[in-house]
Amino acid sequence: MKYRPDVDGLRAVAILPVLLFHSGVSGFSGGFVGVDVFFVISGYVIAMSLLSDLENGKFSIFRFYAKRVRRIFPALFVTVAVTCVIAYLLFIPSYFLDFSKSLLATSIFMSNMYFWKASGYFAADSVFSPLLHTWSLSVEEQYYIFMPIATFIIYRFLGKRWLLTLLPVILVSFALSVYATTTAPTANFYVLPTRAWELLIGAALALGTIPVVRSRWLAEVIGFLGLGLIAFAVFTFDETTPFPGLNALYPCLGSVLLIYIGKSPARPLATSILSLPPMVGIGLISYSLYLVHWPIVSFFRYQTLDHPTTIQAFAIVAASFILAYLSWRFVEQPFRTPNPAITQPRLLAGGVAAIVVFAAAGAVGIASEGFPGRRPDFTEQKIAGHEQWNQGKCFLSNDPDYRKWSADDCAITQSDGPAALLWGDSFAAQYVPGIAANSARIPMKIFQYTAAGCPPIISYYSYARPRCTEFNANALKIIKDLNIDTVILSARWTDLQLRGLDQLESTLAQLKPLGTKVYVIGQSPQFSTSVQVIAYAKGSRDPDAVDKWKIFFDPAINAEIKRYAGTAAFIDPLPSLCSGLECPYREKGQYLYEDAEHFSVEGSKLAVAAYFPLVGPAPLPAEPSRAPVAAETVSDLQ
Repeated sequence: MKYRPDVDGLRAVAILPVLLFHSGVSGFSGGFVGVDVFFVISGYVIAMSLLSDLENGKFSIFRFYAKRVRRIFPALFVTVAVTCVIAYLLFIPSYFLDFSKSLLATSIFMSNMYFWKASGYFAADSVFSPLLHTWSLSVEEQYYIFMPIATFIIYRFLGKRWLLTLLPVILVSFALSVYATTTAPTANFYVLPTRAWELLIGAALALGTIPVVRSRWLAEVIGFLGLGLIAFAVFTFDETTPFPGLNALYPCLGSVLLIYIGKSPARPLATSILSLPPMVGIGLISYSLYLVHWPIVSFFRYQTLDHPTTIQAFAIVAASFILAYLSWRFVEQPFRTPNPAITQPRLLAGGVAAIVVFAAAGAVGIASEGFPGRRPDFTEQKIAGHEQWNQGKCFLSNDPDYRKWSADDCAITQSDGPAALLWGDSFAAQYVPGIAANSARIPMKIFQYTAAGCPPIISYYSYARPRCTEFNANALKIIKDLNIDTVILSARWTDLQLRGLDQLESTLAQLKPLGTKVYVIGQSPQFSTSVQVIAYAKGSRDPDAVDKWKIFFDPAINAEIKRYAGTAAFIDPLPSLCSGLECPYREKGQYLYEDAEHFSVEGSKLAVAAYFPLVGPAPLPAEPSRAPVAAETVSDLQ
């Protein structure tokens, strides 16, 4: 197979946005699409290699896997080994238990399935999963199970009808990805069936017979179109962009165009740019760069419990390049050079042995529950919180189907006064324990109408939770049917910033004709990770101390929410709970949050008493009763 320096340059185009995005360098909000570029490249290169072996009579399943072991295993398992040691030294038991589960899944190339299943509304922050990025390697390894066999069958028995055979599979996979964008977005991101089309279009490009472009101007247009499609995705996409599905066409088609035009004898400018020595050099170390960068980011974030500053972000990038070069020079290169002493059976046996050893290490970490003996001074507490949110009835988590809601079940105060509705996501539900505890001070009957991941925005549509739309629309019906006098809106507003906080206006516009009084509660404190981790790393050991830590968002968001709240009454939680950017997360041994952002029962009580609307003044303490004083006693005193 003829070497293509421009393909290595395209690898640089793939890895750089991923690296900069993960490291916290601003401006690369869609950097995650670099993985899709890698998929297309991998599909192309693997298909070219298989075709070369078939045409030269060297095809063998064992030969294919031996080459994959030589290419993938050394750098991967060296990186994983170092990551294991650091995780063992740094992580608290629960984090190391999660790491051990991901280690087992990574070792058997099933980490994409693990991270799909492990994701959830209350899942741990993914930034503290140092092996999270291996999901894409698992997708590729699963692809390698089928592709060699399919290529052999098409070549030998189907008359080399590559496009005729592959195109239906590509279309089915792509259609499934588009469909799953709204029905199963998390699975869509992680699993092979919805990602296979990205690898297969690269394979189809290698195996198909598409005429080479000889026109210079056409080659230039195609080249710049390819770069433009990738750049558009990198610089305009963000975490709210539905992905993969239709939007994955931008980086994938851009990659196909650049690989295709690289064959042109006209040698367009785009190909020349990709073939520049710096681009090729980055492309050569791109695999190691992909492997090492995410553990660096993950451990940095765990140690600092904060976003990297600009200087720190570039330090992460520099460290990633240094370690990637060392990995490429001293791990990748020696193993990629064939050694007569390492026969194919020995190579495959070594690969299997590596899988077994690291899978066993993961299993031991799971069985030990994260080796709690490493941290004798740390005991993870069970903090009461969301168990008191009336889950399944008034807080709908897994399936926000409004038909499961019942007014009879969701009246959280029993006053005979006017009716009020608490409407929002988990950041509304977190006030429920505090409302219940302060119910004697609330002269209204409050109904709870909350759902996970569903902010109270009428115009809101979630690809992850498409039922939020009808859930929110039903709130208007509830307000009419129950003759609601007052509506309290609360949400995880930081999630809405990228979409636009002005969407709040859509709800207020619908509420205005109903004549209800509206309160909007702003963003309450959010920390970088679990408050127990913060307390262990940064907190005081004084049982009477008030432990504080900085919030994980710009408090100016509340000023923006207030602006869009218009005539609605706006309540900013931060002045009541915090001092500047720092907020107490534990007082006198009592945690005020159950995780990184939701109030515990104690925190909810404090917040409701401090600023929740409708709460009246605390009742005055009763006067102590006085027994009548005997006349003779009074006389005696006189």
